[in-house]
Amino acid sequence: MPDTPVLWTSEQIEAATGGRLSGAPFEVTGLTYNSREIVPGDLFLALKGARDGHAFAASAFAAGAAGALTDHGVEGGPSIVTNDTLKALEALGVAARDRAGRRGAVTGSVGKTSVTQAIKAGLDLAGSSHGSIKSYNNHIGVPLTLARMPQGTARAVFEIGMNAPGEIAPLSRMVAPHAACVTTVGPVHIEAFADGEAGVAAEKASIFEGLLPGGAAVLNGDVAQAAVLEAAARAQGAQVLRFGTGAANEARLIGFEPDTEGATVRAELHGKALEYRLAQSGHHWGLNSLCVILMLEALDVPLETALAALAGFAPLAGRGQTMQVAAPGGAFTLIDESYNANPLSMAAGFRSLGVRPVGPGGRRVVVLTDMLELGDQSRALHQGLGIAIEAAGLDMVHAAGPEMKALYDSLPSSRRGLWRETAAELAAEAMVLAGPGDVVMVKGSNGSKASMVAKALAALGSEPPLKQQASATRAIGAKEV
Repeated sequence: MPDTPVLWTSEQIEAATGGRLSGAPFEVTGLTYNSREIVPGDLFLALKGARDGHAFAASAFAAGAAGALTDHGVEGGPSIVTNDTLKALEALGVAARDRAGRRGAVTGSVGKTSVTQAIKAGLDLAGSSHGSIKSYNNHIGVPLTLARMPQGTARAVFEIGMNAPGEIAPLSRMVAPHAACVTTVGPVHIEAFADGEAGVAAEKASIFEGLLPGGAAVLNGDVAQAAVLEAAARAQGAQVLRFGTGAANEARLIGFEPDTEGATVRAELHGKALEYRLAQSGHHWGLNSLCVILMLEALDVPLETALAALAGFAPLAGRGQTMQVAAPGGAFTLIDESYNANPLSMAAGFRSLGVRPVGPGGRRVVVLTDMLELGDQSRALHQGLGIAIEAAGLDMVHAAGPEMKALYDSLPSSRRGLWRETAAELAAEAMVLAGPGDVVMVKGSNGSKASMVAKALAALGSEPPLKQQASATRAIGAKEV
């Protein structure tokens, strides 16, 4: 097995950060700020947060760290000492950026992680590539992802997120992308914006401030704030590329036909008819895929490569991953959408679930936990989900959390399943949430623990039958609220 290539030498780290070497020269093959994730050869980043990373330097060296990035000397191994380790990480990221090729940046109220990873799938097929992992999209994740980028990378893509005003533009300027996109705009993190969704739109549009001269701005032409996004892009002198359903969009969605294996998309790209396959069946992937195609085009990836990547790009864990669960009472289909949720993604999920085929006697069931960070609009936005549930024709709704109680109470009795105060309580009754032939979608915010319910439902296919029977007996006897 070949040796892992050197990512940074201590001399290069010194030059990039303006720090000084304490101890013997070293080389690193990776970097992390978590001492528990150290792989031999890593650079340990002693960042200061809730706890001071310097306190874990000794354990990082014991685990095999080749060196550390610090703001004072540490015991156990060599380090580059700087004035501020976070600023030094940012400088290291910029140095990595400047030695790499074309770069893309992705933000949006919904879908940014999945779109980022779909773009990365296309970059992988096109040559040497790099990109964000998980949701590494904040003031630490972005420079960390940059600093991990190998020298000579031909193309890369970076996810950029926010929780409050003023966070996106500095991160975009750090990435300095050749192409940047906004997947969509909606009522997400609105508690941080006095002007609500308008403030969210302006913040998302600020990703275009980092674009290099002549760069491409890819934006959703269907959203109400499309004009805000386009104006921000044109203010930077960007080439504007829009995706949507209207005739004015450079990438236009004509038709989306889901099936058990994914979906067929019919579209127009720069006025030319296009038909292609997706491994995704969620209706929102019609527009998402067009966003991916435009971004890959702007990063000099051929169309046939982009379409091949989309055909093989399966749903991510917690973001539409689908499985058959062989429960004792009969198999059902589980769609795990438990990683995140907001009103836009909820409505998209309901629409997709509403067209999924069910087994004999089966139902379309949705299991919901609270959406978070919606401020004083939270109750109304939760209750308003009932309109999308009705439009999708869903059969049954189970819910957990105090905010979801507003929705639950507004539903007709024919649609009400269980409501529990917490996801943990609902997960304990997993056996009665699904029946044979059902298609069950679990959706909620990560912070409200929707994943607990998804895991409990998935486990019905692996638990011993006697344990499941006992669980079912307890659940059936439980009082519904």
